[in-house]
Amino acid sequence: MNRWKGKVAVVTGASSGIGAATAKALVKAGLVVVGLARRVERVDALKGELDKEIRHRLNAIKCDISKEDDILNTFKLIEVKFGGVDVLINNAGVLRRSLLLETGNIAQLREVIDTNVMGLVMCSQQAYTSMKNRAVDGHIVHINSILGHHLIDYPGLSIYPASKFAVTAITETMRQELRKEGTKIKVTSISPGVVRTEMTPEDIAKIAPALEAEDIANAIVYVLGTPPRVQIHELIIKPVGENF
Repeated sequence: MNRWKGKVAVVTGASSGIGAATAKALVKAGLVVVGLARRVERVDALKGELDKEIRHRLNAIKCDISKEDDILNTFKLIEVKFGGVDVLINNAGVLRRSLLLETGNIAQLREVIDTNVMGLVMCSQQAYTSMKNRAVDGHIVHINSILGHHLIDYPGLSIYPASKFAVTAITETMRQELRKEGTKIKVTSISPGVVRTEMTPEDIAKIAPALEAEDIANAIVYVLGTPPRVQIHELIIKPVGENF
């Protein structure tokens, strides 16, 4: 991780769960972290969980990644204030329980796609542009899901698995585009099983073994710490005993 010390990492959805754990882990690893979230006060509160000598490396910016203008304005601010993006952790995501074929839920479906797919793509576009313009061999990490690789028979997941299948395809598309552009920018998909966070439905958390957010943050640190010649394309992480 030495090559990332002092570099700028942007973490979306940094107010809780995997995003919060990742923001803290990257600060501890020596990076300057910009945590994006709608609940920006919760990112600021994370500073109290860090040692005094390093907490200044955690910065918070309010951003709703389902909104294009928010993303564009935020990444412009990051460019001005921090000099650009070296690492992007696309963590922000939403799950809205419903049935896919029921009517009256179109706004919820759009929210999931706008956040989990379009927000991820738009943040990646901005980060890639920053890396390319500065000739930085950066790293883009997508927080995917096992639901991005196979479906489980569980009611109410609706369009969420489709949004994660999209992330799986997007990761490969980005890898191919980055290769054709002749860059050494890496892209990685990390696909956890059930993780104990605010987003995990209570009925699932009660019956299924679960990972902790820190487990995924540690995986992100591991992926970032690989040598420049190594690209971990997909990392699937399941809790012991998971039955799907």
